[in-house]
Amino acid sequence: MNEKQAQILKLKQDKDAVIMAHYYVADDIQEIADYVGDSYYLSEMATKVSEKTIVLCGVSFMGESAKLLNPDKKVLLPDASADCPMAHMATVEKIKEIRKKYKDDVAVVCYVNSTAELKANSDVCVTSSNALKVVKALPNKVIYFIPDQHLGTYISKQVPEKKFIFNDGGCPVHTMLTKADILSALEAHPGAKVLVHPECKEEVTDLADYVGSTSGIIEYATNSDAAEFIIVTELGVMYELKRRNPEKSFYAAGQHQICDDMKKVTLDKIISVLEQDDEGLIMSADFMDKANAPLKRMLELSR
Repeated sequence: MNEKQAQILKLKQDKDAVIMAHYYVADDIQEIADYVGDSYYLSEMATKVSEKTIVLCGVSFMGESAKLLNPDKKVLLPDASADCPMAHMATVEKIKEIRKKYKDDVAVVCYVNSTAELKANSDVCVTSSNALKVVKALPNKVIYFIPDQHLGTYISKQVPEKKFIFNDGGCPVHTMLTKADILSALEAHPGAKVLVHPECKEEVTDLADYVGSTSGIIEYATNSDAAEFIIVTELGVMYELKRRNPEKSFYAAGQHQICDDMKKVTLDKIISVLEQDDEGLIMSADFMDKANAPLKRMLELSR
């Protein structure tokens, strides 16, 4: 443990704070976080912690979700500019247009990687680990899936009885990975298992041995008898993969599997936000009630 990590652990105790980190942030942060996980896990754990302050090491929508689920807690973001481009790739206007056309037949299903405003105008939120379960549980015949068309497409193939309407959006890190990248990686590592996040394009998921959330990829690799894996998601996940499986080998699928926004979060910024100890994320009570409803419904339907 280095000096900055030790300083964070002391500050955390002094401020009655808990450190939550996504798998995509830097290794030195994952190493000292109280909870490390994917979006679903962090959303779930945010409702269970007793500390008065949550330091959310990830991008802005994750901090918003933690605040919506815990209106009485202080939620601090080490870097408020750390954002998710995909979170803004849908519009309230389009949601209203779809609702007007399909009325009660449609459910607006909002991937948790979205702004609080989009959540507030949706029926239910989902993550990559629970989307299939939640969509199947909905009574509606039509699903408007926002903002990620690729996760929506992947889920739609498993629920053919429902009509899906897709939004033109996607994660820049995952969508830049191509079929050619996977084939090239397999040529370099023949026999390796291909583990793919469902935010990737269909041409990529079609080549996978396993498609699933970040936590699902980690579990699959850990439980598999295979010794080599090609990882088709953001490379921050390598820390946990190697920690759990030091005897196995993991390879990147392409050249650019890094989310620059996730990497904005640093030890120095965590120290700074804990020392400043300002009021954190603020939203109006009415807005929070509206935006929290689809998150709470997600947790209920995925249990």
